[in-house]
Amino acid sequence: MDNQQIIIRVAKPEDKVYAKTITDEMESSAMARGTGIAKRSPEYIEKKIEEGKTVIAVTHDGTWVGFCYIETWSHGEYVANSGLIVSPAFRKSGVAKSIKKRIFELSREMYPEAKLFGLTTGLAVMKINSELGYEPVTYSELTQDETFWAGCKSCVNYEILVSKERKNCMCTAMLYDPKDHYKPEETKEYFEENKKGFERLLKFKQWKFLRPFMKKDKENKNDEKGPARLKSIFHHFFNF
Repeated sequence: MDNQQIIIRVAKPEDKVYAKTITDEMESSAMARGTGIAKRSPEYIEKKIEEGKTVIAVTHDGTWVGFCYIETWSHGEYVANSGLIVSPAFRKSGVAKSIKKRIFELSREMYPEAKLFGLTTGLAVMKINSELGYEPVTYSELTQDETFWAGCKSCVNYEILVSKERKNCMCTAMLYDPKDHYKPEETKEYFEENKKGFERLLKFKQWKFLRPFMKKDKENKNDEKGPARLKSIFHHFFNF
């Protein structure tokens, strides 16, 4: 699909008609990947649109293509670009990268002093974030707002997060600090130079963090939920 046929912009009130389509696709996409997500209602998406905190992608004929919204934490000190979703028909077209760029710009316009952050298990997302100026950081540099971390409860890897006292998990944390950051060219170069290292790190996390749960599931063969949960974790890691 030619991206020139796709319009990426801040959502307007009339775009609320896409709210249910967006939340349905968020849920079905998460199920296909075997992940847990903080579920959002169409009403929640509509509220974000009304607040001017969303970016939407549509075709010239009005077909919905993609979406992302802004969340704020710690009284606006931290901002996360959440709920990035692209319609299956338009995936692998580069539109996700374009949406991420526009929501990043919108976040900087609305919250110029805020730190932008994200958590991801995917190298592709890490690459996009790096091109915007995000840097890999430790979890201690993220918001400590309990509301944010409560959203992780629906993730299949939540037990790992708790076992690591919220200091580490399968995800890699990335941060853009407007007061102390490298240029996008530098973070992009750093990612490209260390891509193989990041890939090895993700695989190490998969081995190190999942091993205790594999052992527990093996010891608990009579628990039917155990193997199913483990399968879901593996599916999440390899299909993010």
